[in-house]
Amino acid sequence: MAAEPMTPPGSGAGQRRRNLSDIRAKSRPRNDPERLTTHSRVVHAAVGPIEERIAQAGPIATDPFFWLRVRHAALLHDTGKIAEGFQRQLEAGGQPWGERHEVLSLAYVDLLAEVAGWSEVDRMMIATLVASHHRPLLAASSLSGGKASLSHLYNEHTRWEEALTLTPGHPTPLVQVPRGLHHEFLAWLTGFLSLDPPTSSLDGLTLAERAQSLLAEVLTAWRQPVKPHRGLLAVLAQGALTLADHAGSAHQQFQTHMPLLPDYLACLPHTPHAHQRQMGETSGHSVLVAPTGSGKTEGGLAWAAAQLSTMPGRPRLVWTLPYRASLNAIRQRLADTLIPAPGETEADIGLLHGTVAQTLLAEILNDDRGCSHVATAPAATTDEARKARARASAMRLFAQRIRVATPHQLLIGAVAGPAYSSVLLEQANALFVLDELHAYEPETFGRLCAAMRLWERLGSRFAVLSATLAPSMLSMIDESVDQPVTLCKAVPGAAPVRHRLVLDDLPLDEPASIDRLRGWLRDGHSVLVVANTVATAQSLFAALADEARDTLPDDPQAALLLHSRFKHRDRNSIEHRLLNRHPERTEQDSPRRGGLVVATQTVEVSLQLDFDKGAVENAPIEAVGQRAGRVNRRGLHPDGPVEFRVHATKSHRPYDEGAVQAAWSALSTLAADGADTLSEQDIDRLLALAYDTEWGKNWEQAAREARDGFTAEFLTFSDPFHDRTEHAKTLSERFDTVEVLHRDDKEEYADLISGRHGDPLLASGLLIPLRYGQVKMYNAGYDRRLGVHLIDGRYDEELGLRPPIERETIL
Repeated sequence: MAAEPMTPPGSGAGQRRRNLSDIRAKSRPRNDPERLTTHSRVVHAAVGPIEERIAQAGPIATDPFFWLRVRHAALLHDTGKIAEGFQRQLEAGGQPWGERHEVLSLAYVDLLAEVAGWSEVDRMMIATLVASHHRPLLAASSLSGGKASLSHLYNEHTRWEEALTLTPGHPTPLVQVPRGLHHEFLAWLTGFLSLDPPTSSLDGLTLAERAQSLLAEVLTAWRQPVKPHRGLLAVLAQGALTLADHAGSAHQQFQTHMPLLPDYLACLPHTPHAHQRQMGETSGHSVLVAPTGSGKTEGGLAWAAAQLSTMPGRPRLVWTLPYRASLNAIRQRLADTLIPAPGETEADIGLLHGTVAQTLLAEILNDDRGCSHVATAPAATTDEARKARARASAMRLFAQRIRVATPHQLLIGAVAGPAYSSVLLEQANALFVLDELHAYEPETFGRLCAAMRLWERLGSRFAVLSATLAPSMLSMIDESVDQPVTLCKAVPGAAPVRHRLVLDDLPLDEPASIDRLRGWLRDGHSVLVVANTVATAQSLFAALADEARDTLPDDPQAALLLHSRFKHRDRNSIEHRLLNRHPERTEQDSPRRGGLVVATQTVEVSLQLDFDKGAVENAPIEAVGQRAGRVNRRGLHPDGPVEFRVHATKSHRPYDEGAVQAAWSALSTLAADGADTLSEQDIDRLLALAYDTEWGKNWEQAAREARDGFTAEFLTFSDPFHDRTEHAKTLSERFDTVEVLHRDDKEEYADLISGRHGDPLLASGLLIPLRYGQVKMYNAGYDRRLGVHLIDGRYDEELGLRPPIERETIL
């Protein structure tokens, strides 16, 4: 029989005799830990809802046995936990076993393949999924920095029989899988699959021998590059298994209710615009170019609603925005306007900010200890409770049908591996709305175009929304995919002329410029001031806030400052007050609403704001257009077009110098031609002028190089089971953003992440976004336990993180 040898005389004395009902997969719940057979059934069942969602999308349609193999792998993925060493590890105060349960699981894959008569292709794929669902099979390099690969842990030096059969110990050796327990388990597995139990015709290989042989086959199969299609299918299958595993562990159900109904346009309280109707009639990829305030969000939702009935399974909708802080506004907007599930009061929209989301995904989706590797009972309770909450939070992201995200949270799925393959799988058979796509650097824009190509391969569709999309961007989007991309554009006149354009050679922070702003405030206008840097915004706010408050002494929101370097929870509060204080104007509003808002580029997207007058620093032409969109947003000001003043800057930072110069040149050309207003046609002309420059040509070249480089480096999937830890680190750094924690908040953050009553969602509220290059300015140090950079510096709830104090130079 293919079982462990009979226990040698004198060995295993005193070893507890376990029945199958005694075998546990987890150490929780503490009063009755989950049985291995229960966990296997639950994970096997969890594959069904995932299949119902993804269906036969993209490359999966070429493999009729894809989901059956995932189911078999789900049943067998943890069978190695039957080992006595693992069972003892689960006990309070238990010592780590020191072996990998997924390697022993391969022995049961081999046995079931023999009993069931699986083809060699089935056997190898199921074995691959079981072996790789926690760790990489192969190391990319000796310096990868990730978890040790299976090829590193198990090699020519491994004593297989000692590891998995009869482990030496004091006072007696430990029998890992007693014969009787093995037979009982094998009978359960074959019965679950409706197979006849194995007969005596099976050879007498031990489980250790089977595991060793099959692992060697798996490593050999994936050691050399494979065809990209095969590699992509394998990664998607790995994602399906890890997703099912963690959904089962979290006991999380996948939502079937879609808050966005197919007849979305018919439910609008107003007659849809022509471009919204066109989006609602489009099938496949689409680009919507329409002025700010003309209903781009509704157009994107109309497009998504139209796709639902023409796609298989249960597609997800993922809405992306360039700035993490902008996610809150669109999430709340979708929650308020879409249809809640029966019995709910608000549509359930997924959102988890970048650093915490990535930490949860990396830690929970790659957690291979089953909440069990602990030294003491009290530590077990704390650690396991934290992991349970974190897993539930992470899995909730996958469960929801609509999710709001940053592009980084999606592109990280391209790294694949056990930690991220589920992120990649969720991008199959999905709908992506890329809101404000113009706002990205050329490198990020190029990577997103590469992602569009990947999404198309995965059977997904995308729509791009923007008020300011240059012709070169449109061309690049179209050439990046094989299927047609329908361009929907608002008809001329869709938005009234809203602005009187004034160019000012004097910088915005000069005394004369500040005096003009004070005059606007004294006259009762609501004023938007947009600076390019946080330091300038803070300085202008300090100069103008008292004037605004003196003018409106009874208004606690008379002066507000908004920029990126606030803690997320403070930022949320400011955005809430800002939206309430400066909503879109109606025809009944008074001519002058008063109040001051000073902001940076973070005001440019997703906030439905409306001001009487605006003064901004010159910036890339898209940013200038977006800033204008927050002034007289719908053209309902009783005075008609209102003043929108663009000031020259002393420095191009933080933008590319060529972009800022191209914008000023385009604005100057428009002004020289006699234009004193800024219409949507003028915005189109400004975009064409700015990009028809040497800078524009360089921008386009950089974007194409980034697209093709990202495809070659990340999206080939020819080495799907090598360690890609360094790829994840590189990708994060290329986005040039990091979320940091002020040292004063360390204790509260740790409690929210790890404490008994903690909440990872609340923990994310303490984080502050910074650029990687700015981290050292604040004396940052990385806390490995919390997985976050800790910084010093002055922080204020009204002003945010202040610039670091420059050290004196002693000459």
